[in-house]
Amino acid sequence: MPHGFITFTFGQIISMKKIFLLAGLAIQLSVSNSQNKTISELMGQIKGIETEIDEMYAMIDTFQLGLEKLKLQYCHTKIEKYGLPKIGENEQIIHHQAMILSYNEQHEQANWVAHLVTRDVESGNVSRTNDFRADPLVKTGTAAKDDYWYSGYDRGHLAPSADFRWSQTALSESYFYSNMSPQRPELNREGWAQLENKIRDWAVANEEILVVTGPVLHDSLPVIKGTNTVSVPQLYYKIVVDYTMPEIKGIGFIFPNGPCNTNILAYAVSIDSIQKLTGIDFFHQLSEFEQHTIEDTSNILLWEKTMATNIQDTEPLSSKKGQWNTVEVKENIGKKGKVCGTVVATKYHIKGQGSPTFVNLDRKFPNQVFSFTIWESDRKNFSYEPEKELLGKQVCVTGKIGEYKGTPKMEIDNEKQVEFLEDLKEK
Repeated sequence: MPHGFITFTFGQIISMKKIFLLAGLAIQLSVSNSQNKTISELMGQIKGIETEIDEMYAMIDTFQLGLEKLKLQYCHTKIEKYGLPKIGENEQIIHHQAMILSYNEQHEQANWVAHLVTRDVESGNVSRTNDFRADPLVKTGTAAKDDYWYSGYDRGHLAPSADFRWSQTALSESYFYSNMSPQRPELNREGWAQLENKIRDWAVANEEILVVTGPVLHDSLPVIKGTNTVSVPQLYYKIVVDYTMPEIKGIGFIFPNGPCNTNILAYAVSIDSIQKLTGIDFFHQLSEFEQHTIEDTSNILLWEKTMATNIQDTEPLSSKKGQWNTVEVKENIGKKGKVCGTVVATKYHIKGQGSPTFVNLDRKFPNQVFSFTIWESDRKNFSYEPEKELLGKQVCVTGKIGEYKGTPKMEIDNEKQVEFLEDLKEK
């Protein structure tokens, strides 16, 4: 267990809940008994309640710190179990809390960096720190600011900082120079950044994914001659793996260290081809079947399922009496009614809690304007597979309008709540 790790027993959590409830009741009672008090007595009450609130916030902070450390331990354990490439005799393996890397002293950068991207990237709000610094765990020392300054190259993250915006600790660690490689600005700020954004979308859609990133290193690379001698790779690779059943899949990418002149998905390759290029055996810990499944294909449609339908975001349907479109619905949260629009994206999260099916009308994630959910327990009430049958159709759904993070949503438990507009026209 990591040093300084905070744990809570079930009994402690229950006790904390009781404390919060009792504190809330005490505050309510104190307020209700505040009639006919002097100014000094009222001020004393105010200060007492403020103190109780501060203490509760401190307890929440303690819980959040413990939760973050638990998530860091989870990520590290998952990487060790599934994501470590086969390690050579003289490799310098560096274990950070949310990423593990193999440092190459000759080239002053990592051979590879492995990290886990989870759905927490969707809600994380930790800002960039830009605290670039030497990695204290690399015994031979790392590159430094002077190696990159005025070189014409960006300090390109191998494991991107935005993947760790759910944790201040993990995000800060991503700024170690052991996680940097000299990238042309045209790559780092454009095509490479687009790929990183795409992978975060995949992490949200697949709950969590494993990513291994690195430069293609060899002896004849050009170098930056600063305080240290840093090799300038001509190629970079990124490997993405969803290692949980039943949708185990993998894909790789190879990018030139320069501008990308085509769609980023055109750079997709098989993981096996990256292994041959680098000489690194990436997923030797998996079974032969699992290795074959994830390493031998570059089928982007396994990840971009909506590409096959070519469905684009659409404008809201015209307003009609007795129903709301996806713009009007936002003004009717909390009410029961009918919402109509075009299904532009569906996702059956078979591995998610409750195995929900998400359906977006008019706008896809992350710009969704209205969505409805069908839980696994309610799929038996449908004579069709919703994620397949509804895609591309204009529908109306009836139910109570709720919201999630400001976006209107609805829960549907029966196919009678879903009407196809074509069927309505025929009536």
